[in-house]
Amino acid sequence: MDELSLHIIDIVQNSISAKANLIEMIIFEDSKNDYITIEIKDNGIGIEKGILEKVQDSFYTTKSGKEVGFGIPLFKQIALLCDGEFKIESKENFGTRIYAKFRKSHPNLSPIGDLENSFLILIIACACDFYIYYNKDGKIFEFDTKKIKNFLGDVPLSHPEVIKFLKSYFYENFEKMEANCES
Repeated sequence: MDELSLHIIDIVQNSISAKANLIEMIIFEDSKNDYITIEIKDNGIGIEKGILEKVQDSFYTTKSGKEVGFGIPLFKQIALLCDGEFKIESKENFGTRIYAKFRKSHPNLSPIGDLENSFLILIIACACDFYIYYNKDGKIFEFDTKKIKNFLGDVPLSHPEVIKFLKSYFYENFEKMEANCES
C-alpha cells in the first residue's frame, strides 16, 4: 500500500470484521513539529490477549482462506521505519485501538493519500457509525455519521442525493483546509 489512507481503509475493514458499530478515526498532521499520527478505535469484539502479538506478524491472519496478513504488520513497520511508534491495544468484547506515529519528513513515509475519498467510501459502504477528526496544522475537519443519520431520519447515507451532498461537503471542507494550510 503506497498511501496511508489505504492503511486506514484496511484497518477499518478489520474493525468491521470484528463487528464494530462505531469506528473513530483521529488523524493529526503537524508540519511544524514534523509528525503525523493516526489512531483508529472501534467497539468491536476485540482481540484475544494471546492473539494480540500474533496479528502484528505478517505470517499470521485471522481471515480464513488467507495464509498471510500484511495490513497491521505493514502499518507497524512503516511507522517504526519512519522514526515513529506503533501501539495496538484490545480488550475482548470492548474493542481495539491502533495508534501509529510517523516523522512527516522521513523520506520513506508514504503520502497520506486521498483521505476525503477514503472517508467517503467507508461512510457510504459501511452500515456502522464513524467519527472522524482530522487536524491538519491546526485546521480541523470533524464528521459524525450519528449526527447526519439523525438529521436524515430514514434516508440512508447511500442514497444518491446524500452521496452527492457528502462528496460536495467533503470536497469543500478539504479544499478549505488545504487553502488555510498554504497561507
